[in-house]
Formats: sequence, structure tokens, C-alpha cells
Amino acid sequence: MDMGYEVELETAAAKSLSRIPAGDRRRLTSKINALAADPRPDGCTKLSGFTNAWRVRVGNYRIVYIVDDTVRVVTITRIGKREDIYRRRR
Repeated sequence: MDMGYEVELETAAAKSLSRIPAGDRRRLTSKINALAADPRPDGCTKLSGFTNAWRVRVGNYRIVYIVDDTVRVVTITRIGKREDIYRRRR
């Protein structure tokens, strides 16, 4: 039986999520929970320059995360609007 993945939020991602308006936050939380069952859903994009980092879009927001298949953990590293996610990465 497939047990899925554990999902962890880094502190910065949890803080960002708490600042997002309730309606958007619900949609983001739903997508984050779905990553436990399928860490690489249709529409996700592998981030270049990283070993196992992925991005998934939820409306105007992006969830950036790392998948560790050996321990079956998805670590959410960033959550935010597109312009904010990529501005901070540089």
C-alpha cells in the first residue's frame, strides 16, 4: 500500500502562507495537501539548477518545494506571488 509523502513547511513558507488572503490560502493549502499523494502533479515544473526542486502554480501564486524520494518528504520552501518568488531568488 502506498503511504504517500509527508509534507513539511519551512518557517518562511509558513509565514508567507499566513499572510495570504483566506480564499487564496484555502486553495494553496488544498494544493499543498494534495502534494502528499502526488508530489509531481500535472502542471508542475522542475526548477533548473536544482537537484529536486519543483514549482506548482495555484492562480497567481507559486509553491516551490523539494521532493526527497528516499524518505518520502515534500518540503515547501517558498509560497508567494510569481513576482515575489523570483525576485528573492536572485
